[in-house]
Amino acid sequence: MSNFGKIYSYDSRKGVGMISPETGGSALAFIKADLQEQAQEPKAGQRFEYETVQADGGKTHATKLQMQQGQHESATKQAT
Repeated sequence: MSNFGKIYSYDSRKGVGMISPETGGSALAFIKADLQEQAQEPKAGQRFEYETVQADGGKTHATKLQMQQGQHESATKQAT
């Protein structure tokens, strides 16, 4: 099942970040390998679609993050 949320934070040096679910609740961790487009670094406030998985220890984290189309176009324009 897909979920939606906005990037809360991302540390490009470590390749880790947090995404805040639109439905509320605690922010979920993700790593760069979870991004569908790894060449594009996420920025705070960008909206992503993602799935969740249970990590070791029972913590939920986000995976298969994919930037929403409108957000992708905005990010591409800002990069040029």
